[in-house]
Order: sequence, then structure tokens, then C-alpha cells
Amino acid sequence: MLGLEYFNFEQVWNLVYLAVMLLILAGYFLLVGPLSEKLGEGQSVSVGRKVLFVTGMMLLYLAQGGPIDLLGHMMFSFHMLSMALSYLIAPPLLMLGIPLWAWRAIIQFLAKSPLRRLKFLVKPIVAAVLFNGLFSFYHIPVIHDYVMLNFGIHRAYYLILFITSGFMWWTLVNPLPEAAEVQGLKKMGYIFLNMVLLTPACGLIIFAGEPLYATYNDPVVWVKAMGYCIPGDTTYLLSQFGGPQFFGYLEPAIDQQVGGILMKFLQEIIFASMLAYVFYQWYRQENWEGDDEDIVSAPRSELPSGKLN
Repeated sequence: MLGLEYFNFEQVWNLVYLAVMLLILAGYFLLVGPLSEKLGEGQSVSVGRKVLFVTGMMLLYLAQGGPIDLLGHMMFSFHMLSMALSYLIAPPLLMLGIPLWAWRAIIQFLAKSPLRRLKFLVKPIVAAVLFNGLFSFYHIPVIHDYVMLNFGIHRAYYLILFITSGFMWWTLVNPLPEAAEVQGLKKMGYIFLNMVLLTPACGLIIFAGEPLYATYNDPVVWVKAMGYCIPGDTTYLLSQFGGPQFFGYLEPAIDQQVGGILMKFLQEIIFASMLAYVFYQWYRQENWEGDDEDIVSAPRSELPSGKLN
């Protein structure tokens, strides 16, 4: 099981993080259940939205508090899988799982609060550059190792990445018609921009000729970083396993390349799928509008029966 059998249940499954996630889920079902009659004026929430939200929470827990998080401290490929789940897959699922009336209430609240001054952070170009820039900056080797060894900064940085990923995704999955600022070709350009901005960081990782991160290569640094997942003194890991290579199914340099390829591959699949969907919607809209113009301009005698009904 990739080395998970050497750790106990509480080390593999972070129970504190699990409790927090369950509380959030309880709050969500309270919001879309009993409270929806008061706050949502009786608007029901579809099963599909609930499934999306629960799925997003499950993936986020696995990536940040479950076995993928632990494996991500031992193998770089799992670290990048955790990154993809946390910032490319879970956020849109969670956002789509929130009912429209809740989004409108959130936007109205933010519009009246001091946070309205930060509205520019949701602007497409700013959001794309901010998230991808922070992600790329984090994977500079010296920055990555520093963050991994300073747990307070680690938590804060991951939270900021999650928030900025939400800013980035807002332009793509924004469910409110009245708040949609980017459509059609502009949205396709925005998707392409995000695909390009992440390429340099992934390229650095994939084509590096040697292991870059001490967290996955230096046993002493690795033992300190494992303190994020395992409470208490982690020095016993050094005498018991010798280092992260004990768990690695690949050589460190190859594991690093696999991680970079995995991240880029998942990003390409996700954004290429969205690009195809947005193109299809734009094509349908353009052809629908073209049909309407033909109907309006055509002589009555040329119109097929039923067109005016």
C-alpha cells in the first residue's frame, strides 16, 4: 500500500481535519435543507448540486487530510496529485454545489463589506496570474522546502492557494447569469491563458536533470517535514526507514518528473474539456442567433410553417 501500512489510522486519516470537514458538510446540508425555506425562499437544491459539493469535500479531504496528503510528504508525484485535487478539481465542484440563492447572498454581503475593495482579485487576468504565479513561486525549490518545514506558513500558503484557485475558477464556473462578465471567445482565451501560465513551473520540474527538492531527497529535511502529518517527535522515522526513498517506487529524479507530468496532464485534461464545452456553447449560441436573424429578415412567404408561432 505504498508504505501506508507502516503508519497508524490517525496518521493516515487526520481526524481533526476530518471533523472540520464533517462540520462544514453538516452546515451545508443545514443550509440547503431546513434553512433554505427561510434564506432561499423555499427554492429546492437539486441532488446533482449536493453530489458535486460532497464529492468536492471528499477529494479535498483525501488531498489535504487523508492518505494522499501523507503520501505527498514521501513522494513528489503524490504531492502533485494532491495539488491537482486541491486546486484544479475540488474548487469547481464545491462552487457548482452551492445553490444560486446562496451565491447571490454571498455577493450582496461582500458588496456591502470592506472586502468589496478586493473585487479586482476576481478579474480574469488578475485571478489567472495570481493563482498560477503563487503556484509557480511555491515550486521554486528553496521556497518549497522552506514552506514544507514551517508548518504555520505551510497552512497559510495552502489556504491562500485555495482561495486564489477559487478566484481563478470563478470566471469559468460562475453560475449567475447576471454576474457573468466573460463569455464565448473571451472565455476560451482565458482557459488558454491558464493552460500557458502553468507550463513554466511544470517544465522546470519535468526537464530538471536532478532532484530539486530536499524534502524528498535529504532524509534529515524529510523527517522534519513529516512533522506536518505526524504529531510529536518524528526522528524515529529516520532510524526506522532511513529516508523517503524507502517508500518511493521510483528514483527521486523520475518521481519528480512523473509529478510534473501528472500535474500538467491533469490540467490539460480539465481545461481542454472546459475549452471544448465553452466552444460548443459559443457555437450553438452563434448559430442560434444567426437563425433568429434569418427568420426576422426573411420574407413571410419564405418562412417555413410554424416559425412565427
